Amino acid sequence: MKRRLRNLFRATKLLLLVGVVLTIQKVNVINSNDKLSNESLNKTLDLTAMATKFDELQYNDKYAPLDTFTGDLTGYSADCPLCSGRLGCTGQNVLDGTTTYSDVDYGTVRIVASSNNLACGSVIKWNSPRTGEVVAIVLDRGVLGNDIDLLVPNASVATQSIGRSKITYDVLRNGWHR
Repeated sequence: MKRRLRNLFRATKLLLLVGVVLTIQKVNVINSNDKLSNESLNKTLDLTAMATKFDELQYNDKYAPLDTFTGDLTGYSADCPLCSGRLGCTGQNVLDGTTTYSDVDYGTVRIVASSNNLACGSVIKWNSPRTGEVVAIVLDRGVLGNDIDLLVPNASVATQSIGRSKITYDVLRNGWHR
């Protein structure tokens, strides 16, 4: 459903651009009947270039950091001794091994736990030698300060692959809306 709405939005943008082009062309026809002609109105618009630029601007806006923090990155699994297996922000049960979330704006992102410093639904991004580049959403609680806990399938992945390391991460979205 959300994908359909996104596609409908893109189709609406394209129709709007076509409408603007047709309006400009109509103005050119009206102006060509006048005694004076304005050469600046007779330029053709490259719709593909316009759409590409528009998409680039949207991408840059979506991935521009709102804030930057430094904290410890650790890993955790839903079946840890003190864990309920449910995410603190949504109540979703992740005991089935779920470690990703399908976000409307950012697509498939990893799930992280943070403190109350970041609102539920916040999207963050970091790049570290152990994890590579990660885009994640805050859907759980249970850490302190600016630390981040990455949800992984089991405890051995948490200790062997993630461990504990300092990271600097960017906040791309604060809460559910940018």
